[in-house]
Amino acid sequence: MSDAVIVTGITLSYLLLVLWVGVRARGKGTGSSLEQYVAGGRHVGVLILFFILGAEIFSAFAFLGTPGWAYKHGAPALYILAYLSLIPIIIWVMGPRVRELGKAHGYLTQADLIAHHYRSPGLGAFAGIISVVALIPYLAIQIAGAGLLFQAATGGLVPFWLGALLAFLVVAAYVYCSGLGGIGWTNLLQGVMMVAIAWFLGWAVTDRLFGGVGPMFEQIQLQMPEYLVMPGATGVMGWGAFSTAILVSAFGGAMWPHLFMKFYTAENDRTLRQVAVFYPLFAYLLVPLLLIGFAGILVFADQPLARPDEVLLKLVMDVAGFSPWVTGIMLSGALAAAMSTGANLAHTAATIAVRDILCISVMRKASERAVVRAIQLGVLVVSLLGYLFALYNPASLVAVLLGAFGIIVQLMPMVVGALFLPALTKQAVIAGTLLGSGLTLLYQFYLPSPLQFHPGFWGFLLNLLVVALWQWLFNNKTDAVASKV
Repeated sequence: MSDAVIVTGITLSYLLLVLWVGVRARGKGTGSSLEQYVAGGRHVGVLILFFILGAEIFSAFAFLGTPGWAYKHGAPALYILAYLSLIPIIIWVMGPRVRELGKAHGYLTQADLIAHHYRSPGLGAFAGIISVVALIPYLAIQIAGAGLLFQAATGGLVPFWLGALLAFLVVAAYVYCSGLGGIGWTNLLQGVMMVAIAWFLGWAVTDRLFGGVGPMFEQIQLQMPEYLVMPGATGVMGWGAFSTAILVSAFGGAMWPHLFMKFYTAENDRTLRQVAVFYPLFAYLLVPLLLIGFAGILVFADQPLARPDEVLLKLVMDVAGFSPWVTGIMLSGALAAAMSTGANLAHTAATIAVRDILCISVMRKASERAVVRAIQLGVLVVSLLGYLFALYNPASLVAVLLGAFGIIVQLMPMVVGALFLPALTKQAVIAGTLLGSGLTLLYQFYLPSPLQFHPGFWGFLLNLLVVALWQWLFNNKTDAVASKV
């Protein structure tokens, strides 16, 4: 039996297991109503919610991009650990308030909150459109990652297009059938799988090649110390860029709809705060993936890889000498990362498209059953769009995602206003969001960012300034009118 056949057989068996677990969740009443299909009936417990939110970190980009970034740049990759340690603060502060308002008013999406608070269905629809546009490329990254993993691990026996299709047919099937319930149970299975695989590979690769983590870093320090200091071997990230990337990623990460909407699902406030306490464990679990990237610095010093994101695959399959059985399990763990995140993205994008866009236009009087059915069909449509996007040009998706955090973070003043600052006006937050997004795009694609800060940081500062100035002028005008009366 050839190595490629063994790897393919193990992986297909894993996909069937995930499909069985996901579809079986439907039997537990997870898809019988809109609230259950989208928010799990608002009674998701600590363990399931922990792994659902963890899936936002452990994606195909984490398994491929994290070691790739460490391999190419070195120390700047550590910003990933830093920003993930800040997200729990946002979950702790914002999560319970979101859950409370969601339960009181029946919110299911981020745009629901925005539209109701600012009394503007159009503003909610606008936020929904932006969310779907941002989520589809994010989904495509997971699909492209699955295809690349299949193609590399099977030696081309399963081509890119077929590997991507197999993985996301499974995802689309169980999300279609079971909604958030299927996502929760499969994320639990896949979370355990990918965490175990990541730690095994981080330990095994460094031990086999260098005799441990310590000896590996000693060699890097002697031979290529520039990888261990800022701004990294390529000069990609000075301290200003490093610090602002942490802030933009932390605040922007909490604004992604697929994470924000999970606050509605929590059983109670205590559940969210317990998840916030344990959430940094996922940053800790990215450490072995970073170690694999640092190992690649030494292994491929003489013949650098053309695609840094392939460093994990090259080390495991071509250098470390693992058996095809281990390679098959490794591929399954990496696919788990892509599929768990992809399921959340497809479910969220379909929900937003139906709930926030179609339901205020062509489906205004649709029954709850019809809305659930539309979301199920939306899962299939969104998955297909993501697949086509991945086939068209997967290499360009990483650049799209890196810039997306700078845009998503511009929603924060609008959302914070809806949660904690009722005096903020609709006009102020709209002006701030539009101008902040415009400045971010300007520095992202056309002009160099001042001081090499993250472009989204300057956009966010302008956003806050515009909101504050608008509120000050509005309040002064109101006070002047009141004094004349």
